[in-house]
Amino acid sequence: MSSTADAMVANGAEVAASEECYHCGLPVPPESSFYVAIDDVRQRMCCVGCEAVAQSIVDNGLTDYYRHRDAMPEPVKEAMPAELQELGLFDHPDFQKSFVQPIGEFEREASLILEGITCAACVWLNEQHLAKQPGVTLVEVNYATRRARVRWDERQIKLSDILGAIQLIGYRAYPYDAERSEQIAQRERRSMLWRVFVAGFGMMQVMMYAYPSYIAGEGDISADADLLMRWASLVLTLPVVFYSAAPFFQRAWRDLKHRALGMDVPVALGVGSAFVASVYATLINGPDVYFDSVTMFVFLLLCGRYLEMLARQKAVRGVEELGKVIPVFAERVEAGAAVGTKVPVSQLVPGDLVRVRPGEVIPADGVVREGESQANEALLTGESRPVTKRPGAQVTGGSINIASPLLVEIRQVGDSTRLAAIRKLMDRAASERPGIATQADRVARVFIWALLSLSALTLIVWQFIDSSRALWVFVSVLVVACPCALSLATPTALTVATDTLARMGVLVTRGHAIEGLATANRYVFDKTGTLTYGVMKLDAVTSLGALEEGEVRALAAALEQASEHAIAEGVRQGAEGMSLPTVSDLRSVTGQGVEGVANGRRMRVGRPEFVAELAGSPIPDAIAALEGDGGTVVALGSEDGWLAVFRLADALREDAPVLLRRLHAERIPTAIISGDAPAAVAAVAREVSVAEHHGGMTPQDKQSWVETRQKEAGAVVAMIGDGVNDAPVLAQAQVSIAMGGGTDLARNQADIVLLSENLAGLSRGVTLSRRTLTIIKQNLWWSFTYNFTSVPLAMAGLITPWMAGLGMALSSLLVVVNALRLQRQPGGGGI
Repeated sequence: MSSTADAMVANGAEVAASEECYHCGLPVPPESSFYVAIDDVRQRMCCVGCEAVAQSIVDNGLTDYYRHRDAMPEPVKEAMPAELQELGLFDHPDFQKSFVQPIGEFEREASLILEGITCAACVWLNEQHLAKQPGVTLVEVNYATRRARVRWDERQIKLSDILGAIQLIGYRAYPYDAERSEQIAQRERRSMLWRVFVAGFGMMQVMMYAYPSYIAGEGDISADADLLMRWASLVLTLPVVFYSAAPFFQRAWRDLKHRALGMDVPVALGVGSAFVASVYATLINGPDVYFDSVTMFVFLLLCGRYLEMLARQKAVRGVEELGKVIPVFAERVEAGAAVGTKVPVSQLVPGDLVRVRPGEVIPADGVVREGESQANEALLTGESRPVTKRPGAQVTGGSINIASPLLVEIRQVGDSTRLAAIRKLMDRAASERPGIATQADRVARVFIWALLSLSALTLIVWQFIDSSRALWVFVSVLVVACPCALSLATPTALTVATDTLARMGVLVTRGHAIEGLATANRYVFDKTGTLTYGVMKLDAVTSLGALEEGEVRALAAALEQASEHAIAEGVRQGAEGMSLPTVSDLRSVTGQGVEGVANGRRMRVGRPEFVAELAGSPIPDAIAALEGDGGTVVALGSEDGWLAVFRLADALREDAPVLLRRLHAERIPTAIISGDAPAAVAAVAREVSVAEHHGGMTPQDKQSWVETRQKEAGAVVAMIGDGVNDAPVLAQAQVSIAMGGGTDLARNQADIVLLSENLAGLSRGVTLSRRTLTIIKQNLWWSFTYNFTSVPLAMAGLITPWMAGLGMALSSLLVVVNALRLQRQPGGGGI
């Protein structure tokens, strides 16, 4: 180890503490409490993964691995001996705990980071190779983020086998976490910068030796001097080709070995052929050498890829920020204690009390018990205005306490928190590839075949035209038309747009969502919780039997006690403070109501038609009277007849009319479909000027209605809803949007989640999605225009190799910079 260990005695064993992990050599976080006894000395580890690996090394009698190693490995995966790789260390349950999710009884899913991805062909190769492995059921690789989502049946294949299969084709895979992702990004930048430096230094020196031959007249330079400068150029070009350009050759060989054509194949072929021809000419004292073109091309190409790397990493860094907002420590306060103790956030459990001081990040989801303050939830919802927090208010882990101390009771921790749910949805979106990106990748692969064919044809033709120029014309065609820009055009723009939308409080959870939102030409809205706030308040109660108003309120609230629907919450609040009767045999009927047994009688509460099946017909006139006044009407009845009718009112969202006015101004058809009473739906439709509206619809009715509209020519339906009732119709629509306060089921079905529950965010999201599609089209148009223009010029001998390298680098950089324009959030989007 490079750091000195301080010895101490703990549990009868000597303890060594250091600033670096004893196993992998990475820095150990100050809060780390992971140790493994190695040769009777407790060595400190940086994480649970290294702890599990090191413990397995000791348990399997392989401690000699630590005694004999003379340096820390550079890649983390090499921090294990070969024997342990065969033992399937990555299959250790503790190691998998943080990044492997169970999907079914035997199916597992992991999020991985892939190193070595440089183009769309790399993505294709990994997906095709892994898909052929027995037991692998899903593989999705995102080019922009280098993230892979892999799903497998653990009865047929192990995770260690999957990682080994990736390594077999020349790539490296690591379990994903934000910190490791940043470490890999830093290593990529450092390595690339060194290669750029070597190429730049070599280029300047080679150009210095080549310059005299360009300006000298006939006979001004002696043959010996010319030969000396050629040999000097050769020596200076060697590190450029064999170090700076080495990744191009390695990746090209890997692609050819696996019968795939990536972007590095034409580059390696061009650089290699020019270099070999120049070496040959130097050895036989031939007429032409191209050392200056080779070094300049490599330098320009590396500069372009380095700038592209910086831009790409900047684009994805916003997505990674969510993984770093939770603090490491929290101040846990025991009941009645005035002073708290610092504990790792990972040790918090539901029911703990924590004190959050001004300026600190709230460590987990909970409820305020003492204090009054404001919280900044911008990172989670896109809402920049602070939100007031009083006793009883819910707080979200990751938000920042601003004004004064709060005492918070923890309710959700770890993967159960809202922040964890947001990250999972973002991960899902990042791992899915929309159709437009798949099409671009397919075109790029075909283009490479065409490029190689044209290059070979050019070389043959120029052998007859001017054999002395044939080689550099061949190299120019190979390089200038390499479709890097084409492969970058779509994924970079989608990654930047996803990050920008998340900062606006519009969370994209599916790969096709941005394209769908940009092309949607019919918008369908639910009412409760979508156009309205979904906070139902009981404003009228009519008793239809012998029971008093208080008794029917209590009965209805008891039946609704387990429901998540906003109407149920309004009914429960109408009986707040009352003693509720005991209810048994509860049964919820989605979209209809609830049935149960109370006071010895079977009862129902919900839609009047649902209650009528138990209480008998006809439906009382009092229900029609209340429905005529607007609002949502709920009935209560038993086997003995009708008991009561309730009317609940819900306030319209302030931004709903403005959003609808924008859609109307753009002549986009809109409609409201709801399970609420037709009169209540009509009242809201009048307020927002929506002509088409339908009430009293079941979830199946909604789904069928949307399915019918989708059959219209060119129809792209966007459904905005909230709640369990909307899950089927959200799944049916081409693009589905759920309010951030909706149920978990609705959010999981949705392609987009409005975290801020602000319809103005949806309007801005529509604007940004359309801009994204426009920029993708601009990038694709530029890529095709550049390639179809430059190839004929290069084939005609009008473009030199260094010009080709510059053009290729600038074209790739242009599409990335163009995509980065999406980081500027749209102002109001019409709002």
